[in-house]
Amino acid sequence: MRERKRDGVSVEEAVGRILDAVSPIERILELPLLECVGRVLAEDRYAGIDNPPFDRAPVDGYACRAFDTKEASKAKPVVLKVLREIDAGGYFEGTVGPGEAVRIMTGAPIPSGCDVCIRQEDTDYGEEFVRVYEEYAAYQNYCYAGEDFKKGQLMVKAGSRLTYVEIAVLASMGAETLPVYDKPAVALFTTGDEIVMPGKPLRPGKIYNSNLPGLAARMQELGFRPILAKQIGDEGAAVAEEIRNALAIADVVITTGGVSVGKKDILHDALPLLQAERKFWGVAMKPGTPVIFSVYKGKPIISLSGNPFGALTNFELLIRPMLAKLCRDESLIPVRREAVMAAEFGKASHGRRFIRAIYREGRVYLPEGLHSSGVLASMRGCNCLVDIVPGTECLKPGDKVSVVMTCR
Repeated sequence: MRERKRDGVSVEEAVGRILDAVSPIERILELPLLECVGRVLAEDRYAGIDNPPFDRAPVDGYACRAFDTKEASKAKPVVLKVLREIDAGGYFEGTVGPGEAVRIMTGAPIPSGCDVCIRQEDTDYGEEFVRVYEEYAAYQNYCYAGEDFKKGQLMVKAGSRLTYVEIAVLASMGAETLPVYDKPAVALFTTGDEIVMPGKPLRPGKIYNSNLPGLAARMQELGFRPILAKQIGDEGAAVAEEIRNALAIADVVITTGGVSVGKKDILHDALPLLQAERKFWGVAMKPGTPVIFSVYKGKPIISLSGNPFGALTNFELLIRPMLAKLCRDESLIPVRREAVMAAEFGKASHGRRFIRAIYREGRVYLPEGLHSSGVLASMRGCNCLVDIVPGTECLKPGDKVSVVMTCR
């Protein structure tokens, strides 16, 4: 077997090569408003109305002329005739004259002739006539039409990620559907004759497949659902055909396993059979060193380590930035923070290493259990990766470190 030599690019260079090879998705969907949460708006949205569309009351009470409340007090109340009551959603087409008022509720349109809303607490709550106990200035307790936004105003720019706030704003404009960029269609494969899917009998020499459910679940947490998630075997031509068929409908293929130097590391056979262009093999990091990044007909194929923690680390550091570019969504890019170790990590790190940890209020705590790339149980409760620089003998309490947050 011909000796294989890894490229050994840095994490940063690997990300750069991946990003250079992909372009944002151009497909646009018109989706119902509530299906747009977390998506990216494809067109500028301008207000088609003033909001509120009329002058409205900000309090429950009485609308009248401020002049009529002059010198009103408890000892000498002003008495006004109540013409009618206006509830939110109601409307009064008439004009309120001198010495008159209307009972009004919060959010109701202020009728013509009125320039103030009296709080009901400053009255006797009268029905036919109302006694007013406070003097009010003109336009006190008064909300103007267009106070929130004006017709024609740019409300949400194209390229904005839509959170609950944007959804509420767009709903207040009357938007029922929105044009948003489609998300990348991702196909996910795990390779290895030694793994079986959960639910099937575990025969001697076999282990359950945690990579497929784990990566698919992580993608769903980030707002994606793989269009294809499948376990495939260890035969190069068959794997090449699976990837070729997937890329007929997918924008991205992610695989795990088969990327190292053993006889069964069949991605080295499958990718050349596919005639995919290899951009790099091997990243200077531990775990997850033997990553292969390839491009087939302009579409990316990222082949991750088969070790569970290695595959998940590869995903956080390499695939999330790619998804961010494809989606135009910078919130997918992992956030870095500076922190202080609260515990010791005694292993020497001759090369760059990432370890699972818990970041809390500027301090980093290590979980109980092993830190091996094949171990998953000690990841529970972790929310970051500690980035250990090459040549570090060990980490001690009080040491300053950089962490990559794995929460969004």
